Amino acid sequence: VSTYSPTAQSDNSLLVSGMVSSKQTTFVSTRMMGYIHKIHVKQGDHVAKGQLLVTINSDDLKAKRAQVQAMVVEAEAAARNANKDYDRYKALHAQKSVSDKEQENMQLNRTSINAKLQMARQSLKEVNSMFSYADIRAPFAGTVTRKMMDEGGTAAPGMPILVLEQTGDLDVEASVPESSIPFIKPGMPVRMEVKSQDLHFVGHISEVSP
Repeated sequence: VSTYSPTAQSDNSLLVSGMVSSKQTTFVSTRMMGYIHKIHVKQGDHVAKGQLLVTINSDDLKAKRAQVQAMVVEAEAAARNANKDYDRYKALHAQKSVSDKEQENMQLNRTSINAKLQMARQSLKEVNSMFSYADIRAPFAGTVTRKMMDEGGTAAPGMPILVLEQTGDLDVEASVPESSIPFIKPGMPVRMEVKSQDLHFVGHISEVSP
């Protein structure tokens, strides 16, 4: 940012330099470890909220899901057998054909196997939820201002891949001489110029801090 000394204008206005920034900036990253399969945008692209930005390879996750699915099938079969055995021992116990201890052991076995089934189903639910992290989408409409990684690179949780800045309203922060602060009030109009982008626009002062 170029720095200029404040100067007074003939119309009693004040010329100062400042910094223009987006109201919201985010570093786009993933929550799972994996290599970057595809980056669907490039620097300078405007994106919509929810638009697909990056795809992380999920082959390892697919293999883990297949493994957990097999565990669920096995646990479901074991639970069915345990429930049948318990029902049979319950009927035999009513006929005084098995002891209280035998029925109790069968009940404990059924409880243990059903608990394992619930754990397997929960693990499958967690694996399935991880697939949402393989597709990284824009949290808001904005512009891709930086690309920090390339396709084929290894992504890790918290490691920025892209920088996304919200489009629309901008924040401008500028310093003014202390002697001018009493004459500057929130709501006053401000004419702004961004020379590098050949932009001219009008805004209003939102806050004055000493």
